[in-house]
Amino acid sequence: MRRAQEESFVEFAMSVKPWLLTTAWMLTADRHGAEDLVQETLIRVYVRWPRIGSQQPAAYARRVLANLHTDRWRRTRREVLVDQPHDIPVGSLDAEVIDVVRALQALGSRERESVVLRHYLDLSEKQTAETMGVSVGAVKGYTSRGLAALRASLKEDGHV
Repeated sequence: MRRAQEESFVEFAMSVKPWLLTTAWMLTADRHGAEDLVQETLIRVYVRWPRIGSQQPAAYARRVLANLHTDRWRRTRREVLVDQPHDIPVGSLDAEVIDVVRALQALGSRERESVVLRHYLDLSEKQTAETMGVSVGAVKGYTSRGLAALRASLKEDGHV
């Protein structure tokens, strides 16, 4: 890779990394898993940078991130239950954002993934189904159950 391409990749990575980390955190509900997911995403984007650097690299990175998360979910297919959510980077987040993230962490992994892909990343039902490797009907079901659980959880916290 040429020096100019490397510099453009570094600039891209620095600008998109916070957004990717937030997305990965919402998908995984685990800070360390999210950081690993972002790192692997950036590695895969770097390898393809000469081909995608002038097109839509953010869209490519988003797709890689979602696919990596789905692949990891398929390999493990089990959820780790904990009493309290952990490793929430509080930084500059307000209470509403923290409550939404905690409510997302309480969802099942497929419901959480579907809600994040549909409503945070603004993917269509068809795109979400392709990313998750399920039917459009399954996406509708996961999203419906996930949103209902989020509404109930946020209503208990007094946000809705």
